[in-house]
Amino acid sequence: MKVISCNIAVPVTVLWRGTNVLTGIFKKPKKEGITLKERGVFKDAVIDRRYHGGYDKAVYLYSSDHYPYWRAQYPDLSWKWGMFGENLTIEGMDEIHLYPGDQFAIGEEAIIEITTPREPCYKLGYRFKDPSIVKKFMQKPFSGTYARVIREGHVRAEDEVRLIAAGDISQSIAEIYMAKMLKKSERY
Repeated sequence: MKVISCNIAVPVTVLWRGTNVLTGIFKKPKKEGITLKERGVFKDAVIDRRYHGGYDKAVYLYSSDHYPYWRAQYPDLSWKWGMFGENLTIEGMDEIHLYPGDQFAIGEEAIIEITTPREPCYKLGYRFKDPSIVKKFMQKPFSGTYARVIREGHVRAEDEVRLIAAGDISQSIAEIYMAKMLKKSERY
């Protein structure tokens, strides 16, 4: 696996159902890379810390391998890395082969540990100009994953992502996600 893009956002206010809402979903690639810190990505906008940021959700990873599927679904959007609000766009990442507790070295400095799948919220619908993407996202095992930062460090595009320790949980991120989303999608 390798890093394709490092992405952060500045806070943006959007109008959602008649209310101004602050969001950090509009991530943009940073050519100079980003710095992973224990409680989050340095200088990244994290608005609602109940769901994003903190120790167990310090960094969000999404696979570049999933982009072709979503581009086919939304061909009229202007596509850039970071579309899903991810901090790191990773080539070769597959949630079927990621397990909570897996530890990865990224580049020369950072070490992360996989924690939990990302659960979509209405802001993804705003980002894609289609509220129905939330349900569509729930129906595919393309959740991406949150990770905690074990060792802080700077990461850049082209950095290698290497497994250095396997977790001891037998359910993959994809399996955990699909079990959770099966229940939630029934409400939509």
